[in-house]
Amino acid sequence: MSFHKIGFIGLGLIGGSIAKKLRTLYPDLAMIATAGHRETIREAYDAGLIVNQELCRMEDFADCDYIFLCTPVQKNIEYLRQLKPIVHEGCIITDVGSVKTDIHREVEALGMEKHFIGGHPMAGSEKTGLSNASEYLLENAYYIITPTAESDPEAVSDFTELIRSLGAIPMVLDYRQHDYATAAISHLPHIIAYTLVNLVRTLDDENETMKTIAAGGFKDITRIASSSPVMWENICLSNREQILKLMDSYSELFGALRRDIASDNENALLENFSAAKDYRDSLAIPAKGAHKQIYELYLDLIDEAGGIATVATILASNNLSIKNIGIIHNREFEDGVLRLEMYDEASLASAVTLLRKHHYTIYER
Repeated sequence: MSFHKIGFIGLGLIGGSIAKKLRTLYPDLAMIATAGHRETIREAYDAGLIVNQELCRMEDFADCDYIFLCTPVQKNIEYLRQLKPIVHEGCIITDVGSVKTDIHREVEALGMEKHFIGGHPMAGSEKTGLSNASEYLLENAYYIITPTAESDPEAVSDFTELIRSLGAIPMVLDYRQHDYATAAISHLPHIIAYTLVNLVRTLDDENETMKTIAAGGFKDITRIASSSPVMWENICLSNREQILKLMDSYSELFGALRRDIASDNENALLENFSAAKDYRDSLAIPAKGAHKQIYELYLDLIDEAGGIATVATILASNNLSIKNIGIIHNREFEDGVLRLEMYDEASLASAVTLLRKHHYTIYER
């Protein structure tokens, strides 16, 4: 794997996070970028991410080894057309879009299959922009790679290793398979979240009673409705066929659930909810050969100053190192809940025993 210059077209949350990680890994790597706003380029230059102080012209990307297209899906296609007469023989163009069919079809129409390897990092946030980018955003996240029929296997291998170096977990898929899967686990949930928010918005009274008491489950399930409306407009139009199929399937299941509630079908309701719970709980179990085993625990944490520091001190004083820590913002537990990830099974067992001795309520998953 050898590369000397990487270009970014778009430098928001995803592009910025990739650039930040690359800068940490390869301090001497030449990186350039262009973006929708000159201020973004100035911010990136001041942070030492890129070498250009002003917006790049397309010609500036001519000697790049990799070019990351990090704009909305339809804009990526426009930039692809502009790059065709510019890129050199060995350059690989990739994208980070969550829909792959449209851009792959355009790649085929342009005869650029040898130059293109699609990509989709399964990471993100409702927050946007370079200021919210983090070099850790892709760590332990799946990064879907969608080669073309003419992609050089060596080029795919090199790109896969580049993605792995970012801390992500590369997975190679056919682009059609990718679009159907992401429509189910990403696109449809966003549509449901937006719809649920709009339902409450239209039904709420003049005192905003629903908005006032909205918490817990409502905030958890609708968090993603704070994502970029422009991005999701693009996604819905780009992956229209797959999204419509899944909306129809969801409507059928929702209709069946409504009939079960209307007819007081207790057995069907219990079976439905139990099956969903079992499947949802299984998501925390790493797939064989994918993630490394995760050694995590959850504990109730009273909302008081120094609560997290106390837990960390207890573990540190017993030579137990915390790999990761975070607050889970939901109300399934009466108090705030703290998630701790330990480095190995022995450390996890010791942490559980020790914290229970200090009268913390522990939840293991």
